[in-house]
Amino acid sequence: MTTKKWTVKKSLKTIWITAGLVFTLWLFYSSQSHGIDEQFFHDSNTIKVENTDDFYSFSPKKTFKNVFIFYPGAMVDPKAYVPLCRKIADNNIKVYLIKMPWRLASNGYNKPKELNLFNDTTKTYILSGHSLGAKMAAQFVFENPNLIDKLILIGSSHPKTFSLVDSKVPVLKIYGSNDGVADEKSILDNKSKLPKTTKFVKIEGGNHSQFGYYGFQLGDNQATISREQQQVETLKIILNFINES
Repeated sequence: MTTKKWTVKKSLKTIWITAGLVFTLWLFYSSQSHGIDEQFFHDSNTIKVENTDDFYSFSPKKTFKNVFIFYPGAMVDPKAYVPLCRKIADNNIKVYLIKMPWRLASNGYNKPKELNLFNDTTKTYILSGHSLGAKMAAQFVFENPNLIDKLILIGSSHPKTFSLVDSKVPVLKIYGSNDGVADEKSILDNKSKLPKTTKFVKIEGGNHSQFGYYGFQLGDNQATISREQQQVETLKIILNFINES
């Protein structure tokens, strides 16, 4: 190999390695939480906050009936979902935001069962998740049909490889019209995998990333509404579904 060819090959290798490192750093940064009010992490007059190795929990100090369990999206800092979870808890609902091993719900979707979070048979349990978290929430219901009372799937085209069509669990699917990761077509293409009673609610102008407080996700589209507006609409849709008899 001539010196010139060797130099070119070495330069190309350096460029690829550098590009790979930059891309990896960008992915890490984009999945980090941003813009979250620190007050969400502290107790209030009505909510007690707990931060453990396994979850964030937000517990109403008054008697409550509903327990909401949330699975984060793949690689996303679980803190990114604290604002939504805390606001759900403010409506007298106990909330567990699960911290997944390696930030992948596929590795930890059985944690609520392992942590005995379903032991109180007097409570109503709502399981939810975003993106991969939603996929694995659906998987949990498929494998444990009698543990969950309601299922909420956010920003996800799943289930795909199994069917919940015969499930008796009420299901809600929330998605953004501008979601480039779980687009409307793929969501509706897999409609047959869910019960016929499943409610599909589209947030006009919403995208994938704005269901949490983290950076812009690879493959997503730009939203035409603010993150705050998308969060407000998501909260309202969730609460309406939980409060339905």
